[in-house]
Amino acid sequence: MTTPRPIADLSADEARRIALRAQGFLGAPDRRSGVRGVLRHLGAIQLDTISVLARSHELVPYARLGAVGRKTVEDAYWQDTHSFEYWSHAACILPIEEWPHFAFRRRAYRNRPHWNHDLPDGAYDQVIKQLRSEGPLTATELGGAKRTSDWWDWSGSKVAVERALMYGEVVCVERRGWKRLYDLAERAVPEELLHDELDDTECLRRLVRLAGRSLGVGTRADIADYHRLKGEQVDAVIAESGLVPVSVEGWGKPAWADPAALETPPRGRHRTTLLSPFDSLIWERARTERIFGFTHRLEAYVPKQKRVYGYFAMPVLAGGRLVGRVDPAREGRTLVAKQVTLDGPKAVPAVAQALAEAATWVDCTNVRVERVDAPDLREPLTKELARLLG
Repeated sequence: MTTPRPIADLSADEARRIALRAQGFLGAPDRRSGVRGVLRHLGAIQLDTISVLARSHELVPYARLGAVGRKTVEDAYWQDTHSFEYWSHAACILPIEEWPHFAFRRRAYRNRPHWNHDLPDGAYDQVIKQLRSEGPLTATELGGAKRTSDWWDWSGSKVAVERALMYGEVVCVERRGWKRLYDLAERAVPEELLHDELDDTECLRRLVRLAGRSLGVGTRADIADYHRLKGEQVDAVIAESGLVPVSVEGWGKPAWADPAALETPPRGRHRTTLLSPFDSLIWERARTERIFGFTHRLEAYVPKQKRVYGYFAMPVLAGGRLVGRVDPAREGRTLVAKQVTLDGPKAVPAVAQALAEAATWVDCTNVRVERVDAPDLREPLTKELARLLG
């Protein structure tokens, strides 16, 4: 693919600020549109099983809007079929209006020749029949999620309903205690959206455009990663996606930007907050390093003795920079900062503010700091927390 001539040259700082504004961290948050507005703005909010302060799909709107109620978050996602769950960057909550644009992925799953789980004869038809007569239902209600205690040993009904989810015949309409609640797409998806009429090119063009808008500015790899597209899929449609070519100081690779992001300089108030490791601002490590000079890795699946920053270390965003990390836990109504990493003494007020706000959000009245990477900063941090929590 021949890269077109850039229409603008951006400094590294301009690109960083464009990215922050595009992700909802620079400027006044749109509180009127609330959680649903955050979902539409980001285009995808990643789900994950880990829950420390809260689950990642709760942390994402919290990071942008502040202490929005956790029930409010869940209701915003699932009431009135406002969203659906599907494979995007990973398992993600997606705006329901984007259902037609994932037709390319549903078709790919239907044509997939090999699967990790075998589908028992008759299981698929039985699941569809049961959902039609009794749904919505969880996998347990459909006959059991697992055959044994092993996480990977799915029952026949679980294999069938997950296959139907990938094909688009079934949707997840809610999460109950982290269990998917399944129903037929024909009941759950609005009739005007329930189709696979768009060809692959139109689907990909839309998703590339959405990724560029949600990122503000990004390389080919950044844009492809957002909805886990292949590089060649991006190449095939990017020229007609509405994104415009730009160059960014220090990036070393061609970039594309949302033209609307270039119209006005990014200005406004910065959010100070803890970030989920699965937040779309930082979920791609190479991009995070390029934009923020910050190397981050989720260590939940790293052996304990090999962890550097902690099980669920959450980066701290302040002033448009990543200024530290906190590995949190909860004990009753105490938020425990098991391990805190600070980018120098100037980071202390920001990290204290982020911890105090998070504690209030999850109904904790106290914060206990255990380990700080720079021991001489532990006392200033605890004093600032005491002042904020009063």
